[in-house]
Amino acid sequence: MADRRGIPRRDFMKSAVAIGGAAALSACLGRGSVDVPTGPENLSSLPRRQHAWNEVLPRDDQGNTVPPRHHVLLYLKYSRSGPPVEKDRKSVEKALRGVERAYERSGTGLLLTMSYSPAYFSRVDSALPESVDLPAPKALASFEDPELDTPDAVVHLASNNAPVVLGAEEALKGKKGTLNGIEQPDAALTDMFEVVDRRTGFVGDGLPAENAGDADGIPADKVPDDAPLFMGFKSGFEKNQASEDRVTIQSGPFAGGTTQHISKLQLNLNQWYNQDDRWQREAKMFCPYHAENDVVEGPGDNLGTSSQVEDCGPATETAREMGVVGHSQKMTSARENNSPVILRRDFDSTDGGQAGLHFLALQRGISDFVATREAMNGTDVVEQSAVGQRNNNGILQYVQTEHRGNYLVPPRPLRALPPVLPSENPQGVDNASS
Repeated sequence: MADRRGIPRRDFMKSAVAIGGAAALSACLGRGSVDVPTGPENLSSLPRRQHAWNEVLPRDDQGNTVPPRHHVLLYLKYSRSGPPVEKDRKSVEKALRGVERAYERSGTGLLLTMSYSPAYFSRVDSALPESVDLPAPKALASFEDPELDTPDAVVHLASNNAPVVLGAEEALKGKKGTLNGIEQPDAALTDMFEVVDRRTGFVGDGLPAENAGDADGIPADKVPDDAPLFMGFKSGFEKNQASEDRVTIQSGPFAGGTTQHISKLQLNLNQWYNQDDRWQREAKMFCPYHAENDVVEGPGDNLGTSSQVEDCGPATETAREMGVVGHSQKMTSARENNSPVILRRDFDSTDGGQAGLHFLALQRGISDFVATREAMNGTDVVEQSAVGQRNNNGILQYVQTEHRGNYLVPPRPLRALPPVLPSENPQGVDNASS
């Protein structure tokens, strides 16, 4: 639906999130109020796991979790040298609680996490406990040369309502005294941090098609109207995702947390849409068996809760016979007990005027992500067939990795400038339920 300015509301909201700032928030609110319940006064009811989003997100008709539509990633550099101080910990927690009291914790309201990089933990002369698998980021394929992100922290804000993520961002920067009718504290993240990067994006039926015209690397008129992502197919099938339990750290001082990998990928989809036909796109995204048998209808809503890769057959055998192998087909080799080991929460982007994808994955340890990425590379397939290192090798030829970063998402009681070896019950923070 377009307003009197002739700009579709959803298109405007996405653009507002990408622009950010008080003016964008004001423009959003000028197009109508957003009715979002406030959060609880007593925040001890919130889960211990920052990443426990699924129970408060809606489900589609097939039972898959529907991700929030609007996302902001704030990359932060701690302003002090050396280890964090207790005063700053209390201020960070105070700022985060301000936005949590302003908006309920839901897809309609606000979902957030705060995570920390290996560079942050290197501020003290002590190693992380063995229960935390958090190496520094590195290139994960011979053909990529990404910039390695080393901010101290990353805040992820997500909501189905653009004014919610914009409002939360402004409050965390100390620029909103009142948010959703709730007075905000006299503490802001920017009292302790410098924002060194800001990345934004969107996911959901129709949003990619509406916004393809904003970016290079994608033909504006070719993205299907009902697709939730730029490449035209849905992802995040329930049975192709690790559970939140599977990605949660089970022991040690950070039990209840998880690790997070964030890649910024540039998409080059002109060939995908202008030269590849539907058969080729389906074969490369899923597998040739799916393309041969018309398994996927539209973006894949008919598939239910699984991409049905169990029907695809062995990847190497398919590559030898068909000269092409599917992305999802290769991913089966990274499973544990036939179950995925990462939980994807990625979203499309037009940051910098380029079609892209912020690939955000949660896993118990970064080694789980590395194993999954190695499966995507399909090195064994390349060695045993005529499939190229990137050509006809899933979707590799259409994505270029620009950034990589690894992070620890601590349990909620430790999210404010955590020590390397925290005590069992950090002072000043509620013991939230698990």
